[in-house]
Amino acid sequence: MVEEGALFSVVHSRAPFFFYLYSMNLTAVKKTLDSALDDYHHSKFIDTDPIQIPHRYTLIQDIEIAAFLSATIAWGNRIAIINNALRMLELMEPSPYDYVMNSTTNSLKKFPEIIHRTFNKVDLVYFINALKMIYLKHDSLGEIFKGKDVHQAISNARNIFFATDHPVRSLKHFSDPSKGAACKRINLFLRWMVRKDPKHIDFGLWSHIKMDQLICPLDVHTGNTARTLGLLKRKQNDWKAAEELTLQLRLLDPIDPIKYDIALFALGALRKK
Repeated sequence: MVEEGALFSVVHSRAPFFFYLYSMNLTAVKKTLDSALDDYHHSKFIDTDPIQIPHRYTLIQDIEIAAFLSATIAWGNRIAIINNALRMLELMEPSPYDYVMNSTTNSLKKFPEIIHRTFNKVDLVYFINALKMIYLKHDSLGEIFKGKDVHQAISNARNIFFATDHPVRSLKHFSDPSKGAACKRINLFLRWMVRKDPKHIDFGLWSHIKMDQLICPLDVHTGNTARTLGLLKRKQNDWKAAEELTLQLRLLDPIDPIKYDIALFALGALRKK
């Protein structure tokens, strides 16, 4: 078993680790993740994370739209994500909800051609039109995320989101769990919307999805850290891997397992800086 004091340096070491780290018991892993939460799970985390964008708003619909669009572009360099999300939402000020509901063909022309990496103006225009269609029928974006579990809720929401004519290229920006995608960005959005967070990082706006139903947002950083800690054995970062990791996190906290997403990400990305 790895000595507790040496664990953080081992996590970030490039030396082989599999022959001794997988023997760690869950108690040691929990202590490691809880320690990371103590360091990073507080209000200052907001200033370094894309979640700062929806925190600019108070109206529920503004928060939902800002969170959904920010999570949609949440891949790659974090500074670029935050800057591009800010630029995108600033063009919808003072209220993203009012902007969406009053959007016209002419108003949508003002967006730049490139929003963030492969998410471009064509995608954003469709996303705004789809959000408008949804809010014309529902008071909350959460009403389309319904099902027996998160897998079904995401699939149902995605079907509704793309119910009208849409650019084929835009499909990749709302991942499909039925095709095995890890759905990192949409699971991140659900974490923001569902978790009742005592530190007020996540919003906890939706109650029809329970915290213990959430699936951990799985990306390179969380995946690598989870494998290092022995919480994940599957090599691919796909839906099955996200479920496998989530099952392990539920052993650490059956009520709020996805709080450890912040710890896994911090150990994998932030402690290196």
